Amino acid sequence: MTISEFLLIWVVISAEIATCRVLPALILRGRPLSYRITEALGYIPPAAFAALIANDLYSTQASAMGLWANVMPLIASMAVLLVAKKTRSMIWCCIAGVASYIVLGLI
Repeated sequence: MTISEFLLIWVVISAEIATCRVLPALILRGRPLSYRITEALGYIPPAAFAALIANDLYSTQASAMGLWANVMPLIASMAVLLVAKKTRSMIWCCIAGVASYIVLGLI
């Protein structure tokens, strides 16, 4: 692939990405959204975060390293869930997750 072909592909893809992201914002600018749409859009951040977490909890690379490598993130996530239920604080959840993962890594 030559540089000119690469640049052509890059420009076309960049234009489409910009169109897909910017065009809806320009069309909906200044208009109030319905309650159902606002509620549906509110589910996007938790769903994206859950997908990231699930990807870390169920890693195929960890299964090649043995059973403990699969169980350790699950135990650390249980500690985070307990801290989240008790404190409802993101910083304490992060601290609990990192601390429990370090402690479990030392075992």
